[in-house]
Amino acid sequence: MPPLARWLLRRPAQIVLVLWGAATLAFLGMRLVPGDPARAIAGGVQASATPAVLDAIRAQYGLDRPLPVQYAIFLGRLLRGDLGRSYQLNQGVGGVITEQLGATVALALGAMALGLTLATALALLTAGRPSTRALARAFEFCSISTPGFWIGTLLLAAFSFHLHWFPVLGEDGVAGLVLPWLTLGLSIAGVLSQVTREGVERALEQPFTLTARSRGATENRVRLRHALRHAALPVLTLSGWALGELLGGVVVVETVFARQGIGQVVVSAVQGRDLPVVTGVVVLAAATFALINTGIDLLYRVVDPRMRQVAL
Repeated sequence: MPPLARWLLRRPAQIVLVLWGAATLAFLGMRLVPGDPARAIAGGVQASATPAVLDAIRAQYGLDRPLPVQYAIFLGRLLRGDLGRSYQLNQGVGGVITEQLGATVALALGAMALGLTLATALALLTAGRPSTRALARAFEFCSISTPGFWIGTLLLAAFSFHLHWFPVLGEDGVAGLVLPWLTLGLSIAGVLSQVTREGVERALEQPFTLTARSRGATENRVRLRHALRHAALPVLTLSGWALGELLGGVVVVETVFARQGIGQVVVSAVQGRDLPVVTGVVVLAAATFALINTGIDLLYRVVDPRMRQVAL
């Protein structure tokens, strides 16, 4: 059987294992959080719910059953595609996630595109040029070492409060997305730029670039058409890491900029011990991560024909 066919048969099983592991960790993690889930459903610690009301809530949501039974019921619902109903909102978890998913996707995709663009431009401009490489490394160091919430706060202070170029908080439209895009994009651009520049510099030392120059290709053409393509594989590998970084950073950015999205849903659900919502978001994140990495593995074969004969 060809390597690609074997991989296509094996990958779905791997994705199922990833989803099962993520859902299990979310289930156990929420059960280990201190506090009574029934009281959280009833309105929190300050709620004046009687013991009878709390017992009724536990019976309604199955919280009075042994933990292994709760886990079995939980997995059974997941296998049917049922994420359950939100404890706080009393509506289907799928609907809760769908309502906020568009805003988060727009934020993550825009930040990813911006981060890749900045990293590629910086790498191409500074690769093999010691005079500008030091400035690039300074930017990369600041990008990697500065927390996302601090970058967002600085951007708000400079461009919203002082210069008044962008809205302060929570506005819809492109203008309201620019600063969140920058916050997330800068957080991944530093690492991507480092890897891309190293790949471009290695490619510029290879015989095929000398051949291209001897045929009259300009330096820009050599970098864009030849060196960048050979530097793409490590960048594709890091795209999976960048996705995870963005998924984690979305929570912080949506909080700093008071934007609606999955991040705000997660924060509210964790605070209210809303297990179905937390689990639904975790499963969605795990599925997205697994599918993106599957796409990256397939792109290897498009970017580098030599990979087509290698088993994934």
